[in-house]
Amino acid sequence: MDLVTPKAMARGAVTAARLRPGALGAMASARTLSAPIAVDTLEDEWTELAGDASEPNSFAEYWFFAASARSLANGSDLRVVEVQRLGRLIGVLPLANERKYGRMSVAFVQNWCHHHLFLGTPLIRAGEEQAFWRAVLELLDEAPWASNFLHLRGLREGGPVHRGLIAAASEIGRSCATVHRERRALLESDVGSAAYYEATVRPKKRKEIRRLESRLDELGEVRSRRLSDANDLAIWCDDFLALERAGWKGAAGTALGCAADTEGFFRHAVAGAWAAGKLDFLRLDLDGKAIAMLVNFVAPPGAFSFKTAYDESYARFSPGVRIQLENLTILDRGDIGWMDSCATENHAMIDSLWSSRRSIARVTVRLSGFRRRIVHAACRTLETASAAARRLTSERR
Repeated sequence: MDLVTPKAMARGAVTAARLRPGALGAMASARTLSAPIAVDTLEDEWTELAGDASEPNSFAEYWFFAASARSLANGSDLRVVEVQRLGRLIGVLPLANERKYGRMSVAFVQNWCHHHLFLGTPLIRAGEEQAFWRAVLELLDEAPWASNFLHLRGLREGGPVHRGLIAAASEIGRSCATVHRERRALLESDVGSAAYYEATVRPKKRKEIRRLESRLDELGEVRSRRLSDANDLAIWCDDFLALERAGWKGAAGTALGCAADTEGFFRHAVAGAWAAGKLDFLRLDLDGKAIAMLVNFVAPPGAFSFKTAYDESYARFSPGVRIQLENLTILDRGDIGWMDSCATENHAMIDSLWSSRRSIARVTVRLSGFRRRIVHAACRTLETASAAARRLTSERR
């Protein structure tokens, strides 16, 4: 019996539908929607799902995906796999076909990512991880558009979503290989911000920070604040974009404000986060002018540091460090226990202030079929050989 609801059947743009065993012997239905249809029809269910997900991820929430798809899809082959069980959404996974795997010209399916998306873990209802992935893998096995293997970027290694994928792949006789991992800074503590700062940052560094704070204070009135009024949102976005564009990113042409699509994405994402009650926007002003700004997304019990910018003419006073110290006060909120830095591995400033780490992995799972098996095996062989060569070179140095 097909358990897809009449509402789901009316959505259109469905390219595949399958019934699969889910938790407790129930049935799960996986289907593929075009991105515009997903944006138009899944808002309520997707938003509800975020509150019951086994792993919070702001970059997988509806408002962030909608902002990304509207501004950054740029004609890409973007699809959304939704999985339902008993008429209830248990998970969503945006996917796109890619044509280059590392240095190899190989087609494959990947969770859709872009340069401003810093965690690829999909939202899956708690307890439904294995059922979700089983339904996704079997849908992709039969989808003519799905090429060779599934590559997933930005999974929290060892989390319930990752473990569910490993179990689902094993259930159908496949491995789930980790092909890359990185460790990035995590702010995590069960004590308040002041105690955390004292315990984490060396006395010598704290003394230097106090010295720089005093020097900056000598220049005028220094004030830090958080966005609290919706009427200020557009102005704060203007200030952030101008601040970022005035720095090295602007000179390199990579600032959000350098292109209409990325500026539009930023404004839509920040507005969406505000509307959802998920925005934490900080600024550091000197005589009323922003010299550092920081955008966080809140996803209790965690949070994600999204974007930061500072006035480089004040670099000698470390305004970026000062706003990060203000950012530590998020630990004083009762609903937040950790924040993902979303920073590159070994980021000097963040690593010196944040003591915990989390491992972020990329994994691959082959899809069914002889040709797919051969292509995946060849890619893994080359990948393994390349990694071994790099290790050998490193050891010889």
